[in-house]
Amino acid sequence: MLGTNGNGAPGSGSRPLLEVQDIYAGYDPNIDILQGVTLHVNEGEIVCVIGPNGAGKSTVFKAVYGMLGVRKGTVLCNGRDITNIRPQDALKTAGITIVPQLRSVFSQMTVHENLELGMYLSTDKAKVAERIDYVYDLFPRLGERSRQEAGTMSGGEQRMLEIGRALMWEPRLVLMDEPSAGLAPIITKSIFKAITRLNQEIGLTVLMIEQNARQGLQASHRGYVIELGRQTYDGLADDLLGNANVRRAFLGGH
Repeated sequence: MLGTNGNGAPGSGSRPLLEVQDIYAGYDPNIDILQGVTLHVNEGEIVCVIGPNGAGKSTVFKAVYGMLGVRKGTVLCNGRDITNIRPQDALKTAGITIVPQLRSVFSQMTVHENLELGMYLSTDKAKVAERIDYVYDLFPRLGERSRQEAGTMSGGEQRMLEIGRALMWEPRLVLMDEPSAGLAPIITKSIFKAITRLNQEIGLTVLMIEQNARQGLQASHRGYVIELGRQTYDGLADDLLGNANVRRAFLGGH
């Protein structure tokens, strides 16, 4: 796992791929859930956002992806201002895709058909087939189940399919909202292994929210702690794992 290996942040000497600068946002125009959140993600890096329920972690994702309006502050992707981008433009314009917390597979469609939907914007059938083969190479289990209805697979396999579908359009950045949600511990471990393998093998850049703070940080290069709409700690994952206050509040340490 990345955090426990003490790895620093890839690309830390260059401009970050994603920059969230002092943003204020909320569901009510008069109430800001996020109050000055600032974070960044370097290319080729896994960054984990942790914090208590209701702290604003998912709101950060919604603000980045354009599902929630940013009232103040800026979101940059590769130096380009994408503040308040429309969700339907996030992938094609900024190269950002999302793996949501709630299951998003089309249960009565096959694995293959679900992957095709990952490139619904493309009319190049040869390119779609090429990307599907690529996902099958990354996740051989999906290839073995290509004609199986997605809803009949295990929770871990469905999460694998969601990640594979998110990779179809060759995104620059993948937002993962609690990849371990609803999964058994042994399946959770395999999902985090898959994420770190993709990062190491293809340089996948990931910003994730994770309720399982310890495993999320262990799979990451850096992390941020969000509490009451503000980031209270940030740094290398190893440093956060060793921080007494973070351990006491989120890791079950003393």
